[in-house]
Amino acid sequence: QVQLVESGGGLVQAGGSLRLSCAASGRTFSSYAMGWFRQAPGKEREFVAATSGSGRITYYADSLKGRFTISRDNAKNTAYLQMNSLKPEDTAVYYCAADNSWVLVRSVPAYWGQGTQVTVSS
Repeated sequence: QVQLVESGGGLVQAGGSLRLSCAASGRTFSSYAMGWFRQAPGKEREFVAATSGSGRITYYADSLKGRFTISRDNAKNTAYLQMNSLKPEDTAVYYCAADNSWVLVRSVPAYWGQGTQVTVSS
């Protein structure tokens, strides 16, 4: 089992950048694929990005390729989401997620953080 805590959210102007962090508990962090999801007001939660346990494989929602970058530091038990060229439509609660399965981490991961709010002003 793993516990996840996100940080790094906040208010940023359009065109700006933010880096979200997801700190994980436990000694087997590298055995989990990590993902990020987001949920905007009035909308369903959507997949953003995922990375494999080693970090060598990454996968992104098509609409976010080129602006968002997922990474991880297994020595620090932390995953990151670098968000550049932010737009008002990126405003959402961003959730970190984990699963042992590469398939499930991109759809219905077993473990979730509590979320962190990102607000992009125009």
